[in-house]
Amino acid sequence: MDGAFRIMGVVNVTPDSFSDGGAFLDRDAAVDHGLRLAFEGADLLDIGGESTRPGADPVSERVELDRVIGVIEGIRARNAVVRISIDTSKAAVAAAALDAGADFVNDVTALRGDPEMAALVAERGVDVCMMHMLGSPRTMQAEARYDDVVDDVKRFLGERIEAAVTAGIARERIHVDPGIGFAKTIAHNLELLERLRELTGLGRPLVLGTSRKSFLGTITGRETAERMPATLATVVMGLERGAEVFRVHDVAPARDALAVAAATLARRWPLTTPRNMTTTS
Repeated sequence: MDGAFRIMGVVNVTPDSFSDGGAFLDRDAAVDHGLRLAFEGADLLDIGGESTRPGADPVSERVELDRVIGVIEGIRARNAVVRISIDTSKAAVAAAALDAGADFVNDVTALRGDPEMAALVAERGVDVCMMHMLGSPRTMQAEARYDDVVDDVKRFLGERIEAAVTAGIARERIHVDPGIGFAKTIAHNLELLERLRELTGLGRPLVLGTSRKSFLGTITGRETAERMPATLATVVMGLERGAEVFRVHDVAPARDALAVAAATLARRWPLTTPRNMTTTS
C-alpha cells in the first residue's frame, strides 16, 4: 500500500437524485458546488444529469444534455486543473461532455447501455469507469440474486474489461466499480466491502461509491444527509482493501479520513495528495 488515492466529487444536476436531488439543478449553483469540491480537494468531479437511484425513471438525451453541458463548461472556464467526469450511459451525451471539457466517462451500464459508447471512448482516448449493475436503475433491486456476489461481480467486470479492450480501449484507461447499492441487498454490499481486496485481482483501479447510500441508513438509522460519518468508515475500509478512487458527496472530510488512513498504512508522512485549487473568477 503506497497511500495513493483519488477523490471523485459528486455533482448531481438532477431533481431526483437520492441524496441531493434538486439542490444543484440551477447551472450556477452546480458550477459553484463543483468548484467548491475542487477547492476542498476533489481530484475529479463527476457531473451527472440523470438519476441512477433505485426506481429512477430515465430521461431523454436532450434533457440530460441541457442539464450537464453548461455546468461542465462553467467549471472548466474557472478551473483548468480538476479533471471532469461525465456520469452517463448515452454516447451522445458523453461526446458533448468531452467536447465541453470533460476527460473521463463514468458509465453505470459498463458500456452496455449504448452500442456507440465503447467506440467513442476508444476514439477519444479517455479514461472510463465501468460499473457492475444488473437490470436498470428502475428494476435493479429485483435483480439482486447471486451465487456468490463477489465472484459474480468479479467475473462480470473481468468480462467487461476484455470487451472494452477488444473495442479498442486501452487497458490502462479502464477503471472498475463493484456497484455498491446497485442490484445489491445490504448483505451483498457488506460482503463486497469485506472482500473488496479480491477485486484488485482484476488489475485495474477500483472505484468505490458508498456515499450516503441507503444501506448505511439501515445500519445507523440516520437520514441521508446525516450519513457522512458512516460513509467515512466505508472509505477507510475501502482504502485498506485496495480501492483507489472514492466517489463522495463530502469531499473535505473524506480527504482527511483517507489521508490519515493512507499515512497509517504507508507508515510515512507527508503523502502526496494532489489538490486542484487553481481557479479564476
